[in-house]
Amino acid sequence: MVVDPGMRIQMPNVSDEWKNCVFCSLIYVMKMLWKTYGIAVVTGANKGIGLEICRQLASKGVLVVLTARDEERGLEAVKSLRVSGFSEVVFHQLDVMDELSVDSLANFIRNQFGRLDILVNNAGITGTEIKEDDWKKLRFGDEDIIGVNAASQRKLVKQTYEMSISCLRTNYYGVKHLTEALIPILERSNSARIVNVSSSLGKLKYIPNEKTKKMLGDVDGLTEEKVEELVEEFLEDFKNDLLETKRWPTLFSAYTVSKAAQNAYARILAKKYPKIAINAVCPGFTCTDINNNTGSVTTEEAARGPVMLALMPDHQRPSGCFFFQTEMSTFE
Repeated sequence: MVVDPGMRIQMPNVSDEWKNCVFCSLIYVMKMLWKTYGIAVVTGANKGIGLEICRQLASKGVLVVLTARDEERGLEAVKSLRVSGFSEVVFHQLDVMDELSVDSLANFIRNQFGRLDILVNNAGITGTEIKEDDWKKLRFGDEDIIGVNAASQRKLVKQTYEMSISCLRTNYYGVKHLTEALIPILERSNSARIVNVSSSLGKLKYIPNEKTKKMLGDVDGLTEEKVEELVEEFLEDFKNDLLETKRWPTLFSAYTVSKAAQNAYARILAKKYPKIAINAVCPGFTCTDINNNTGSVTTEEAARGPVMLALMPDHQRPSGCFFFQTEMSTFE
């Protein structure tokens, strides 16, 4: 079932009455599926892990709203799922950095379905430029990220202030603004879940500054205001070339801070909304075009953790936790 962002169905050479009948029938079928299996929104879903999450959710009978910035690519993704036999997937354009786009999606979900059961915040960027061959040289052990090899690794990774702004706007503020817009609709569900596709690079051990690490690890004292102050301080220090002086991460700097902030936000929300299961999950170093297909984890394997958290039975579901793939881990 491929439906465009306005739920318009193109049916030339037939009467308006017939068009309206078919349109109403499609909406009726979708709403019946929603009542039976639930409805999910997946961001950044036209390819890679996001597309595979949509595939796996649809295979379990969930009606999926696949979102992407590029409408043409999003519709192609829906078409590919339909060809594979997954018809209960619809597309809606979404740019998480665009307030109007976020509002448009929220209005669409509210008006067409009345509630939302699952939100998977998958859209994200690295905030870097890395040459194709250099991806093969990068290593991601602790000694490579924060240890003796970090200096040589930094030579392979280009980071600019502008890239850092885009990274934080997408990975942190984008997640925050979309989640805020959809929480009122999620609260209408009897079993709502929010899954943030995060990264182990956002773990606190990759934050060299002890004061910052302590603040992010103090779950009882965490507030959205504190997290945003941290993000803005990082950007200011990046702009003034003070990352090493202020002991910020120096490799994948913005990405690490964005994921640490995203993780902190998930913990804050889990306390604020106890009826919604809210968790973060690292899918592993996945073979996608974001890393020039150098990852060792397949998209099918990477999607299992987010899908598990999205569909976990109520009596088992955790909240405010961090998972590595399908296993519970820690934020530290």
